[in-house]
Amino acid sequence: MGTKNNFFSGITEILILAILNDHDSYAYEIVKYIKEFSDGCLAISQNTIYAVTYKLENEGKITHYSKLVGKRRTRIYYHIEQEGKEYYNQLLNNFRDAYRGVENILSTLAENREDKYNE
Repeated sequence: MGTKNNFFSGITEILILAILNDHDSYAYEIVKYIKEFSDGCLAISQNTIYAVTYKLENEGKITHYSKLVGKRRTRIYYHIEQEGKEYYNQLLNNFRDAYRGVENILSTLAENREDKYNE
């Protein structure tokens, strides 16, 4: 179970940093963005977003600021820092390499299965 949580935590970090690399955002907007643009395949709770942003903030990768919305409501926006941009690029490269590696393995195994059936 821990491995799955680490995997999704890593994916959540990439997604949060990708969104913040595009524009400053707040937790609920990040949740909506992930759900909408993954066609509903990824649903990440606000609590998970808060946990990951807290970690990223403690590591100096992102910062937050308050913004008044309406007359009395304050919203917390997150902003990616230079260290966060560098970390995001590193995570993204690692993710793409891992994805490519998994795809290669699955393709090779599928081809091997087809070859066995055709013998």
